[in-house]
Amino acid sequence: MSSEARERYEARMSLEDYVRFLEARIKYLEIEKERLSNQVRYFKNEIEKLMAAPLIEATVLDVLPDGRAIVKSSTGPILIVNVLSTIDTNRLRTGTRVAINQRGSAIVEILPDSEDPYVKSMEVIERPNVSFNDIGGLSEQIRELKEVVELPLKHPEIFEEIGIEPPKGVLLYGPPGCGKTLLAKAVAREAGATFISIVGSELVQKFIGEGARIVREVFRLARRKAPAIIFIDEIDAIAARRLDIGTSGEREVQRTLMQLLAELDGFKPLDKVKVIAATNRIDILDPAILRPGRFDRLIEVPLPDYRGRIEIFMVHTRRMKLADDVNIEELAKLTSGASGAEIKAICTEAGYNAIRAGRRIVTMDDFIKAVKKIMSKKEIRKTSDKSRSSNLFQ
Repeated sequence: MSSEARERYEARMSLEDYVRFLEARIKYLEIEKERLSNQVRYFKNEIEKLMAAPLIEATVLDVLPDGRAIVKSSTGPILIVNVLSTIDTNRLRTGTRVAINQRGSAIVEILPDSEDPYVKSMEVIERPNVSFNDIGGLSEQIRELKEVVELPLKHPEIFEEIGIEPPKGVLLYGPPGCGKTLLAKAVAREAGATFISIVGSELVQKFIGEGARIVREVFRLARRKAPAIIFIDEIDAIAARRLDIGTSGEREVQRTLMQLLAELDGFKPLDKVKVIAATNRIDILDPAILRPGRFDRLIEVPLPDYRGRIEIFMVHTRRMKLADDVNIEELAKLTSGASGAEIKAICTEAGYNAIRAGRRIVTMDDFIKAVKKIMSKKEIRKTSDKSRSSNLFQ
C-alpha cells in the first residue's frame, strides 16, 4: 500500500472512530436527559403536593338516592357533598372514613379504617414464653380454659353440630399469686389467636366517655382480627358493684362498665372473640357482669393443695441443680398455705443461698432456710392485714 493510500485509510478510520465517539456521546446525553427529566417531574410533583390544598377527614352518615352523601366533617359541621365519579359508591356506608376537599364540595377519596394507637399497643405480638406445661397444680383449671376458650375457636363446628352456643367469657378468681395471669399467658401462647391484653386500670380515663370509647375500640379491634382473645386483668378496677351515691369519677367508671356489659352481651355478636378476666376480689364485682351470658364460666384458682405444691416445686426446680438430699414431698408439707408465687420465691431464694455459700448446687438446707424466710414474711403480711382490718372497724 502506498503512503498516500495509507494516509487516506487512516483518515477514514479516524473519522469513523470520531463518529462512533459522537454516537456514544449522544446516547449518554439522551440517558442523562431522561434522568434529569425524571428529576424535574419528581420535583414538580413535590411542589404540587406542597401547593395543594389539604383534604378534610369526614365520616359518612348516609348516602342519598341522587348519589350525593351526607358526611360529618372532623372540623365539626355536617355537610351534603358530591361524590367523584372515580369513587366506588358501593363502598360508601354509614361510618366509612372519607376525605373531602377543602371547600367541602366532594368526596375525593375513601380512607382506610383507623386504629387507635393506644388500643393497638394492647395487642400482644410476641407470645409469652409460658405453656400449660409450665403451670403446676391447676390441671382442672387448664382443662376448663381449653374447653371454654381454645375448643370454640379451633373447632366451632362441634358446637354447631350439637346446637349450643359456646361460652363468651371466663372469669378467673382466687387469691393473689395463684396463677391467674400465668394461665392467661399460656392461653396467649397456645390458642393460636390474636391476643389483646388489658389491665382494668387502663380503662379508667380522665375525660368523660374516654374509657367507654377505649372498650369499644378494643372489641372492634378484636372482631376485626378474629379469632381473638381479650384478657382483662384486675377487672375489679372497673367492674366493682355500682352504688347510688358516688363522685363524678366513680360515675365515669360506671359508664365504662356499662360499655363493657354492652360489648359482652349486646346486639353485636362476639362470634370468634373470647374474653378472659382475672380478679382476686370477686366479692366486690357487680352482679351484672357475673350473670350467665357475659362471663358464663367462673373458674376458681385457689391456693394449691399438697399435690399441687409438689407439681409447682417440680416445675420451678426442673432447671435447677439439686443435691441428692432435696425432698420435694417434704418441702410441699412445709409450705402448707403457700401460693404458687411464694413457692417460686422459695426456689429462687434457695438458689441465692447456694450462691452465697459459694456452691453451684442447691441442697435441702438451702430450701429449708428459704422456706423459713418466705413463710415468715407471709405471716407478717397476714398480721398486718388483720391489724388494718381491725382499725377500719374501730
